[in-house]
Amino acid sequence: MTVLADTNILLRFVEPNDPDNALVREAVRALTAKGESLCFASQNLVEFWNVCTRPVSNNGLGLTPAQTDERAALLESVFLLVPDNERVHAEWRRLVVAHSVSGVQVHDARLAAAMLAHGVPRLLTLNDRDFARFPGISVVHPRDIVPSISGRTRRPNEW
Repeated sequence: MTVLADTNILLRFVEPNDPDNALVREAVRALTAKGESLCFASQNLVEFWNVCTRPVSNNGLGLTPAQTDERAALLESVFLLVPDNERVHAEWRRLVVAHSVSGVQVHDARLAAAMLAHGVPRLLTLNDRDFARFPGISVVHPRDIVPSISGRTRRPNEW
């Protein structure tokens, strides 16, 4: 089965000093060991780049584009890319209209659209409530996979 990693998962996967790094890495390892394919959408990498290169004073990581590129290359070597295409766009349009999506939540709708268009049934995320409105998507928190590792999850507006 295929699992899409939310941007918050990708950020913690590459940031060793993050309190949730061990939890996220162990969840990814456990899913891979079960034969699950982990993937990301182009939207994830756009959001990832934004957070990585945004100043720390603006709730980012304050990395240079070169440092961000190194981390992005690591993600691309571990996770598979589900490509953007016309089906993703059409599904996104359908979702934002059907669910009256507005504001920053359009980004979550874009991820949900990529999942639905590519037949990816599950999402690994630290913000399990953000995707509840989208039918056909099963949301999994890393602690559901690895309950023995405790991590501190940031509030939804952090990163």
